[in-house]
Amino acid sequence: MHALVVLPAGYAGSGKRYPVVYFLHGLPAGSNAYLGSRWVGQALEKAGPAILVMPQGAREGDTDPEYLNWGAGREWETFISSELPRAIDHRFRTIRTRRGRALVGLSAGGFGAALLGLHNLGRFSVLESWSGYFHPTDPAGTQPLARGAATNVHTLVSSLRRDEARRSTFLGFYVGSADVRFRAENEQFDRELRAAGVPHLFAVYPGAHATSLWQEHAVHWFRVALQKLSPPQA
Repeated sequence: MHALVVLPAGYAGSGKRYPVVYFLHGLPAGSNAYLGSRWVGQALEKAGPAILVMPQGAREGDTDPEYLNWGAGREWETFISSELPRAIDHRFRTIRTRRGRALVGLSAGGFGAALLGLHNLGRFSVLESWSGYFHPTDPAGTQPLARGAATNVHTLVSSLRRDEARRSTFLGFYVGSADVRFRAENEQFDRELRAAGVPHLFAVYPGAHATSLWQEHAVHWFRVALQKLSPPQA
C-alpha cells in the first residue's frame, strides 16, 4: 500500500516536529486516486504548517472498500488507522500523540474519517467529514451495506460521549445545501450529537456534492482542524 506525504515549507531545516493531517479521498476510485488531489496540499499549506498524508484508499478491482476491514488482504481500517501512523511517526518528525493527529476525508473519505476516528479515539483527536455520510453504502451512495452496528457511526455516539468525559475530541462535519444524497443524514447526525450533549461543529454551505464546494472552503476547514491540534514543536 502507498501514501503521498507532503511536508510543510521549511521542514528540512527547522528541526521541529509537526502535527499530521491524514486525508482520505472519496470512493469509488482507482488505485492512484490518492495522487490526484493536488489542491488538498495547496489548501493545507495556506492553512498552516502540518504534514499531510494522503493514503491509498482503493485498488484496481477493489474500488469501493469503504475504508473497512474485510478480511485478509483487505484490512483497510487497520492499514489507515494503525499501521500507517506508526510508519509516518517512524519516518518523519511528527508530534507522536493524539493531539498531533487529525483524520479528515471527503465523501466516502468523510465516512472513513468519522468511523475510523471514533474507533481509534486514542490515536486521533481531530476528525472532520467533508460532505460525508455515516454508514457504509454501495458505490452509488444510495443503499446501505449490511456490515453490522460497528460500522455505523450513529451507533457510536454514546461511546464518544463517554470518552469526552476524560479527553476532548474535535468533531466537525460540513455538507452542501444541495447535496441530495447526504445532507439529510448529516442533519440527523447533528441532532443525535446535540441530544447526547456531544460538542461538535456542523455547518451547511451553499453548494452540492462537488469538488468546487470542497475547494472553496478547504483552507478554512483545515484551519479549524489545525487550531485544535498541537502546533509545531522545537
